[in-house]
Amino acid sequence: MTAAAAAAGALAPRRSLLVPRLLIGLAVAMTLALVVVPLVYIFWRAFGQGWAVWQANILHPNTLHAIWLTTLTALIVVPLNVGFGLAAAWLVARFRFPGRKFVMALVEIPFSISPIIAGICYLLLYGRQGLLGPWLAAHDIQILFALPGIIMVTLFVTAPFVAREVLPLMQAQGSEQEQAAVTLGASGWQVFRRVTLPNIRWALLYGAVLCTARAVGEFGAVSVVSGNIRGQTNTLPLQIELLYNDYNAVGAFAAATVLTLIALLALIAKAFVEARRS
Repeated sequence: MTAAAAAAGALAPRRSLLVPRLLIGLAVAMTLALVVVPLVYIFWRAFGQGWAVWQANILHPNTLHAIWLTTLTALIVVPLNVGFGLAAAWLVARFRFPGRKFVMALVEIPFSISPIIAGICYLLLYGRQGLLGPWLAAHDIQILFALPGIIMVTLFVTAPFVAREVLPLMQAQGSEQEQAAVTLGASGWQVFRRVTLPNIRWALLYGAVLCTARAVGEFGAVSVVSGNIRGQTNTLPLQIELLYNDYNAVGAFAAATVLTLIALLALIAKAFVEARRS
């Protein structure tokens, strides 16, 4: 019995180390297969024929316009969603009113609706045969197949990101500091600028980073309302699909490198903000 117990005790540490090592190995293998290898393949295909070919594809007018349109959409959408997220988080965290949970549920609706369904809803509302289509056509206002439609659907799919990051922090911090500032004679703007905003700045920046990454990479809703017009309403994800369908694989992978670099920059910013928050 003593020898058996000693043998069991000797084997116990090995058993305890085996499972963690297997899990770590599995995680590393999945990361390599699902993340690293696709990233390496994108850059390998994009630069496989040399720097000059990659540069020629990137500088193509349609691709440059897609990059510009994607950047412009993000520059418009992210500040608007930052303001909306702050307002929604402030409303839910600082006030008690009937329907408070319903308001938060409305903010999170884009997470439960497919982006393609959202795009179809906008199509049925603002299209020529839609509910508001005849009135818009009569007043020469074009929303679909133009920049306004792209911005509106991107706003919809990215709306919850800032609010979801800021709201839990505001609820955890409470309102004691803000009430103290009001008692000392601070105005509403002074309370927000000197008390509220410094306390939530990292959560706000984290939400803005996530919102930017989602806005740049949005495909489903934008593909429905943009019309996929070459050199006019194609964002970068749509341009990549268009090039690939045209059997221009090098051009598609060249455009994909730009989108990948944006995603990597967003990932680095996300990691930096997470480190500062912890």
